[in-house]
Amino acid sequence: MSLWTSLEPASVTVDPGSSTRVRLRLRNTGDVVDEYRFEPVGEVAPWTTVEPQTLRLYPGTTGTVELTFAPPRTPDATAGPNPYAVRITPTEHPEAVTVPEGNLTITPFTEVRAELVPPTVKGRFRGRPRLAVDNLGNTKVTASVAGSDTGDHLTYEIRPGNVQIEPGRAAFVDTTLRPRRIIWFGAKEERPYTLAVRRSGVEPTAVEGTYVQRGFLPRWLATFFGIALALTIAFVMIWISYKPQVRSSATEQTEQAGAALAPSPSAKPETLPSLEAPEPVRTPEQPASEEPENEGGGGGGGGGGDAQPTQKPKGEPPVVPARNVLLRNTASDMCAELPGREKGEIDGPVQQAVCDDTDGDNQIWDLEVTDEKGGPGGAALFQIRNVKDKYCMDLGEYGARPFGTPVAEFHCDGTTADNQLWWLDEQQSGVYWIRNFASNNACLDVDGADGGNLFARLMIYDCAASDDAEWKIVRPDED
Repeated sequence: MSLWTSLEPASVTVDPGSSTRVRLRLRNTGDVVDEYRFEPVGEVAPWTTVEPQTLRLYPGTTGTVELTFAPPRTPDATAGPNPYAVRITPTEHPEAVTVPEGNLTITPFTEVRAELVPPTVKGRFRGRPRLAVDNLGNTKVTASVAGSDTGDHLTYEIRPGNVQIEPGRAAFVDTTLRPRRIIWFGAKEERPYTLAVRRSGVEPTAVEGTYVQRGFLPRWLATFFGIALALTIAFVMIWISYKPQVRSSATEQTEQAGAALAPSPSAKPETLPSLEAPEPVRTPEQPASEEPENEGGGGGGGGGGDAQPTQKPKGEPPVVPARNVLLRNTASDMCAELPGREKGEIDGPVQQAVCDDTDGDNQIWDLEVTDEKGGPGGAALFQIRNVKDKYCMDLGEYGARPFGTPVAEFHCDGTTADNQLWWLDEQQSGVYWIRNFASNNACLDVDGADGGNLFARLMIYDCAASDDAEWKIVRPDED
């Protein structure tokens, strides 16, 4: 080898967002003039600058190159020791490569950002915002989440209460807000609240939101009931005060006849006319009319023979199985899809977005029947497969899952051992509840009240308590 190298110093420490320098000294120990090219290698190479990038040395002479390390203040700058190296290639002898190595220690830093999605939720009995906690530092963060509000009007159900977040990753905390007092009548009221992300040794990160509590019954309905009650009471009082006197004229005539026939004190008994009760007039009984033996005959001119049974119209084809359909939520008027426009990924989320109606996006689904009569009441059980990536809607793990479980994607199973089977429950309006067979027939729902927001995630929830569990199954060419 015709080259001597030295890193001065061989180990350095740098803070993310700043820079440090290392001097590389080298001597041409050969007997010919040579030119050397320098190339940083290793995980820190993207943040390493070499000046100059080439150096020409005569035999026996020494040169110096400066290496500048400038790691960004991002999660990519991994905290701790990071080895690095510089590949030195001589022009005259390219096979004689020299690679001096050193060590760069990057100091840790923490930075957390939290955001409520959506910042304002509405409901009569509950609200379900989600708290997104992003770890923008270069070291793992452990945090807990707690809720509070002025006046203690709300209760908080936070799942999970503690999170561990890797650098550059985010954690989602599901929160259910419930008012302590129900507004039966009256206008809506705003309840400001705060979710605090607490970490050891630092001030909590507070995120403010608003819960808009609606009245159970609108104000106009209370006014209507009050007016109706007042009118009812007034009508009853008038009826009692001015009730007409109804008397029987037959009773009065009977009383007058009795008074005329009463005996006077001087009258003899034998002179009184006999008052024999008249014999009752017997009304001849009418024979009971016989029902016609032939009920199927027409009126007027007698029957025309036996009646033919009305033929039922042929039933419409079943909704499932179905291919290449959109699942449109009636509350939000948005369709079930995957993030982006390409294929999803295993355990990736299923969300809602503005309906695309083309196969350019990933909103097209196949409803594949696996058991024609295996559901409640003989309903068909089917799995929901995305046409683009061929994965099926899944609730994670196996078996029944609780209300609020988010919907993801996984390899299609098609059996009752998993929780990928659904059945349709048609409503009077012609739309459907899409119910999960394994999870106590919970409904496919949208996170958030009133249909949720754009990119709100799908989940399962109680059908009767939900306001956004109704779906239309639409073919793109019919939409």
